[in-house]
Amino acid sequence: MFARVSTYQPGPDSSGAPSEDTVNRVLQLPGCLGIYYLLGKDSKSLSITLWVDEQALAGSQEAAARIRTETSAEQHMQILGVDEFEVLTRQLKD
Repeated sequence: MFARVSTYQPGPDSSGAPSEDTVNRVLQLPGCLGIYYLLGKDSKSLSITLWVDEQALAGSQEAAARIRTETSAEQHMQILGVDEFEVLTRQLKD
């Protein structure tokens, strides 16, 4: 499994939360397993998208960049960075 982590700085008039449309657009990308959106105390927000394999991650780059750019403009957020990772462990407590 692989992950893409995008970091944002929401503007003063932004909640930092994605719209339902944004979430649905991401989840419809081939190989996408899920998305987390986090808002920190310093008002930075993170999106973490999970991908079935490295090919799905690579194949989603163009569409994800378009969604990220459109959403950040709509939500008045600055994109601070985008990084990609291999997920080495995955464990959720029941």
